[in-house]
Amino acid sequence: MDSFEVNKIAGAVLAVLLFAMGANVLSSILFAPKKAGQMGYALPEPEPQAAAAGAQAAAPAEPLPVLLAKADPAKGQAAAKKCQSCHTFEKGGANKVGPNLYGVVAGPKAHAQGFNYSAALKGKGGEWSFDELDKFIHNPKGYIPGTIMAFAGVPSPNERADLLAYMRTQADNPAPLPTP
Repeated sequence: MDSFEVNKIAGAVLAVLLFAMGANVLSSILFAPKKAGQMGYALPEPEPQAAAAGAQAAAPAEPLPVLLAKADPAKGQAAAKKCQSCHTFEKGGANKVGPNLYGVVAGPKAHAQGFNYSAALKGKGGEWSFDELDKFIHNPKGYIPGTIMAFAGVPSPNERADLLAYMRTQADNPAPLPTP
């Protein structure tokens, strides 16, 4: 083998190495992997919950019968607008994503004919009292775990009382208000 053949072989090896290295650099530029976010997840801190519980204990809420005595059905009708995307309130109204709520106060749970209630709500049984409706509207998934109602809830006790006062009027025979 003469030196010309050795130079051709060495040049070919260097060209292949240069091509491989260039392809690697180019592909890393074009297809840069996205870095994953922070590994794991942050656990909730117990201090804010304890502080919130202390604040709640410091300011006791008024009992539901007192709130209902002061409640305004007109304000409740305005608050019910957020419910109307899934529910109807008029007599004979159609079921939507959620059932028609006419006559629900002091009425049986899972009352709407033809509506597919969750097993959790069907299993609860009984009638909707003001207190149970208040707890359900406050936190549906917390009060009846397994419910398919995706609404987060109404945190304000006054707004819930107004809403219950409005729902009470949506019946043939409105349920009597509980005595304060």
